[in-house]
Amino acid sequence: MSRGFDSTSWALILGGSSGFGLATATKLAANGMNLVIFHRDRRGAMARIEEDFAALMSEGVEVLSFNVDALNPDVRNQKLDEVAEHLGDDRIHLLLHSIAFGNLKLSVAEKPADDSAVCALAERLGIEVEQLQSAADELFSGGADRLQLLATPPQYSASLFLEEEDLARTIHAMGTSLLGWVQAIHGRGLFAADARVLGLTSEGNTIAWKGYAAVAAAKVALESVARSIAVEFAPYGIRCNVLQPGVTETPALRLIPGNAHLKAEARSKNPFGRLTQPEDVADMVYLMAQPEAAWVNGALIRVDGGEHVSGVRQ
Repeated sequence: MSRGFDSTSWALILGGSSGFGLATATKLAANGMNLVIFHRDRRGAMARIEEDFAALMSEGVEVLSFNVDALNPDVRNQKLDEVAEHLGDDRIHLLLHSIAFGNLKLSVAEKPADDSAVCALAERLGIEVEQLQSAADELFSGGADRLQLLATPPQYSASLFLEEEDLARTIHAMGTSLLGWVQAIHGRGLFAADARVLGLTSEGNTIAWKGYAAVAAAKVALESVARSIAVEFAPYGIRCNVLQPGVTETPALRLIPGNAHLKAEARSKNPFGRLTQPEDVADMVYLMAQPEAAWVNGALIRVDGGEHVSGVRQ
């Protein structure tokens, strides 16, 4: 199996300046694939991003980058026209949708947590509750995952709650916008004859994490849209699949309230005892871009080291 791509192959990555998107760009560039990267970042982050993009170009590939709102149809269409002009006879072999833009709010105010177990343990040990709580929090933050249930619970806003507009924006950004991009690229004839479209979901598609309702709804919507793309665009040579990484240390994860608890739970459950890394997912994207993956279409593929199926705490 050839491990490289020819000089006419391009990948278009939505959200390619960090996390899964940047890791994928790095993997593909190292194997000779040219890149079109869309991202949305503040000016203060650009120094780091420009260094990352320079590293990609050092692999001898072309890199087109656009720091724009990829969710604005007018912007999308304008930039795709520019991409089409630049590519000439070259085509897009891979589209990765890695947009992380969503609301992370509770649906309703939380009731006070039941701290009776902590109080009972402190009493049995003959120490103050505050002393026990402080020790548990310190050790937990230092990596003692087994103290998760004793550590201070995640704190959420007591005044800002999920609204319908939050849901709509998140579902579009992280879910249904995939279809608009596929349609726009296909309409310009930019897809290769054997193109691959990949979206990203999470375990929140079937279980409820606090504050994750909007993103979970977006992921489920993305999976549904991806299945439709897999069926309706197949006659044009386009395969569409969804990858489900395990809990991964990314900038998006760090925005989730209680992410330390999510990471501790994932590490304790994962058969390999670690979090998924962006590079693990980039490796799978690379494999899905190979000719040998041409018969995989409409699938949800877990990239989590067995985290999803494990019912055993390590």
